[in-house]
Amino acid sequence: MNNVMTDKTKLQHPISADLFERARQVIPGGVNSPVRAFRGVGGTPLFIQSARGATITDADGRTYIDYVGSWGPMILGHAHPEVIEAIRAAALRGTSYGAPTELEIELALEVIDAFPSIEKLRLTSSGTEATMSALRVARGFTGRPKIVKFEGCYHGHGDSLLVRAGSGVATLGLPDSPGVLPEVALNTITIPYNDPTAIESVFDQIGSEIAAVIIEPVVGNMGCVAPREGFLQAVRRITEKHGAVLIFDEVMTGFRVARGGAQEVYRIRPDMTCLGKIIGGGLPVGAFGGRSEIMDVVAPVGPVYQAGTLSGNPLAVTAGLTTLRLLKSLDPYPALERATKRLVEGIGRAAHESGWRISSNRVGSMFTGFFTPDAVYDWTGASKSDRKAFARFFHAMLEKGVYLAPSQFEAGFVSMMHDDSIIDRTIEAARMAFNRI
Repeated sequence: MNNVMTDKTKLQHPISADLFERARQVIPGGVNSPVRAFRGVGGTPLFIQSARGATITDADGRTYIDYVGSWGPMILGHAHPEVIEAIRAAALRGTSYGAPTELEIELALEVIDAFPSIEKLRLTSSGTEATMSALRVARGFTGRPKIVKFEGCYHGHGDSLLVRAGSGVATLGLPDSPGVLPEVALNTITIPYNDPTAIESVFDQIGSEIAAVIIEPVVGNMGCVAPREGFLQAVRRITEKHGAVLIFDEVMTGFRVARGGAQEVYRIRPDMTCLGKIIGGGLPVGAFGGRSEIMDVVAPVGPVYQAGTLSGNPLAVTAGLTTLRLLKSLDPYPALERATKRLVEGIGRAAHESGWRISSNRVGSMFTGFFTPDAVYDWTGASKSDRKAFARFFHAMLEKGVYLAPSQFEAGFVSMMHDDSIIDRTIEAARMAFNRI
């Protein structure tokens, strides 16, 4: 299948195919982030030349309705004129100072206004930096070594987070990548998502050793998977009981599923929060924040060291601040909710009419259609998806002018620019795609 798709891509997208060949000579795998290589769906990745509104255009001049949205941050749509103008004006004042700016204060205040659980905030340049730093702070604050994460939740490529679960309900992590030291991975415990019994069992055994629990409150990295009723509440109760820091990784969900993220939707107050994606408006920004007593262990106030030359970069902060202020004034969340509901239900009907049984998950403007008839609540359920069928569907949609995430296990995103006409075009493309595969 992969060879057939590769040959077809070379015929239909010769410039992208040529660029991919050139890229592989100088970049590992030809990409700077693995999922871009199309390994999950086969074929040759498209090289993107430009984007506007709800669409992207590849190097061969083909335009697609885009549901990747740079993996979430383009909630306003690509190249929003106010964001672009703000970046342009900021660039004229200089691209980087390596010194504090008033903009950093304003962005922090905007985030704190949306997230009542955050009293103080530290900016980083990526979500990975944010989660790595938050865990270091949690360990420094508690004086404990171990962390708990959940199967299917991705928190960046930090060593202590690149682990996979073994057999059993709760298993000490094993390295998921060469280069990750076993002694580092052994301090990471991985348990099933949406299983409150598992986390209770772990804490009953070694609760005094656990510094933090880190969780995507709505998972986006095994596809979109929502928490079952009562699950997040159980996690909050157990961590409070044992004095562990609860970290919500809202790099994907923050300002996406609601202005105040998943913690607003599910009414949970974590101790720390990690953010990214949207707070950079499409430019590289991350952040971690939380209660003052925790954040005050961060240097230069406290002993836990964290730093970054480009943290608070004026271009990125400007893009993020402009985006957050627009989200506050426009309040697009009801419209995004309606649009995504229309999309997911329409694709579901198209699948059913064609004899396909898929399971669809959606929270706000995040969504995934799993190629399995069973409801998906965790990694075990997600992994039952028919990946070959998804790959065929992906390429059929691509031919119809719709760009989905090139993996069964990534969430899709709807922006303010996906109006009813675009949604209906997508549903019709899905109907034709399901009939083809």
